[in-house]
Amino acid sequence: MLSVISYPVFALSVLFALVLSSSLFPVGWFEFRPEWLGLVVFYWTFRAPAQFGILLAWCLGLLLDVLEATPLGVNALAMGVIAFLVLTIHQRLRMYPLPQQCLMVFLLLGINQMLVHFIKQTLGADESGFSYLWPAVTSAVVWPVLCVLLDNLNRKLG
Repeated sequence: MLSVISYPVFALSVLFALVLSSSLFPVGWFEFRPEWLGLVVFYWTFRAPAQFGILLAWCLGLLLDVLEATPLGVNALAMGVIAFLVLTIHQRLRMYPLPQQCLMVFLLLGINQMLVHFIKQTLGADESGFSYLWPAVTSAVVWPVLCVLLDNLNRKLG
């Protein structure tokens, strides 16, 4: 879709995603916080599959592991899985209208959240229930705004 990738927009979007992922959020709303880095990995893998791949997504996941103080590799594996899944369907995903893309964002980030939840449960976390899927829902709601915003920034600065 985008022929020219603006690397400053890429760097700023990753930086903002990392800041928003580790920033303070109201206590009652914390479980509804979107998966910002997952959205950015989804966007750049979707828009620039030749420049953004599994290895870069894995490195960003490692950064998120360090920022969130989670066991090293948990988010890295999840971001790598997101990048892999988007790379396998990105040509088909380009033809989808925005509401259908939102559904795909929900599904792929839901897989991400389930994978992270499973690994944390295996390592001894005491969370239960399906509340870990709320970030996937809110990410799907945020996707159209983020997609349009990053597309416009990339066109203007690219």
